[in-house]
Amino acid sequence: MGTKELTLPDTMASPETGDVLTRGIRPFDVTYKGETITVDLPGYYPAGGGDGVHVGHDMKVVDAALRSLKEKVEGLPSPATIRRIRNKLKLSQREAGSVLKVGENAFDKYERGLMEPSGPTSQLLKVLDRHPDLLDDLR
Repeated sequence: MGTKELTLPDTMASPETGDVLTRGIRPFDVTYKGETITVDLPGYYPAGGGDGVHVGHDMKVVDAALRSLKEKVEGLPSPATIRRIRNKLKLSQREAGSVLKVGENAFDKYERGLMEPSGPTSQLLKVLDRHPDLLDDLR
């Protein structure tokens, strides 16, 4: 089941000032525990600078950057890393949830970024990434 991409208009009125805002991309710094990543943030922006308005999926790039920083700083695997490890182990989301004893729907939530795995689950994923042969022991 795919999702239809929303087509956004080129301009909109600012909800605060009524000024015309134009669809564009601006650099935005995402910082987590002293580490920073600059991302290209889509949104509606006023001419000459100032705060923008973000709609729809605009903030996804910020969410992904934050998850990447958490992975770097705290070792919490990002949704992309979790998906990569699960695929490497040739497990469906349900199988992975069952084998790791986190519930059948947990990997769907991890991979969509709706929930982060617990510390022990994160550590176990790291071990399985390095030593996939241990999967048989868990089964």
